[in-house]
Amino acid sequence: MGGLARAQTPPSSSSSSSSSKSRQAAEHSRANSQPDAGPISAEVYRSPLFGFTCKIPAGWVLRTEQMNAREDEGAKAEAGNVETDSGKAGRVLLAAFSRPPEARAEDVNGSILIATESAASYPGLKDAAQYFGPVTEVAKAQGFETDGDPYGFVLGTKTLVRGDFEKNVGTRVMRQSTLVMLARGYVVSFTFIGGTDDEVEELVQGLSFGASTKTTK
Repeated sequence: MGGLARAQTPPSSSSSSSSSKSRQAAEHSRANSQPDAGPISAEVYRSPLFGFTCKIPAGWVLRTEQMNAREDEGAKAEAGNVETDSGKAGRVLLAAFSRPPEARAEDVNGSILIATESAASYPGLKDAAQYFGPVTEVAKAQGFETDGDPYGFVLGTKTLVRGDFEKNVGTRVMRQSTLVMLARGYVVSFTFIGGTDDEVEELVQGLSFGASTKTTK
């Protein structure tokens, strides 16, 4: 029966099926590929692939490799012998902290986290604003509350979507701003954490796609 069905399939349908399989294979390949992290020079991180730079404050410590290693180990533990979608797991491009994460202190540990995930891992994802569902879910799981709805934010020639969050930590407040864009088949997220709005804004302004301009909230 299967052979008869294949024999009766019109050429146009066969071609369409083949084209569909090719698209699926291309999406699977993209979902499992990982972008190059990009170099750091003179306390500036550069991403040639996505066309941005990000300033790292003097004296901050880098934990990019450690965070990726932790993600890889976590994926292996969850998957067992099952093949994983590494694109879905994502990749950290930059992780920088004002002090080592394991070092405890009274003040907020400022941080910059830039990460990517394959857009193909989120069926139906059409714009960056939709990605704030997962972003908000993760933030709330870490004790943050949303500070308004996501909004358009312009940095030079690039318009991103930005969401702000805050978390009461004893006698201080931890503030987080996450910016998201879609580019080259990836979701790219930029998360900045500081103890005040000014601290966060200074970190955000270190991200550059050209001359920075602001939009109203």
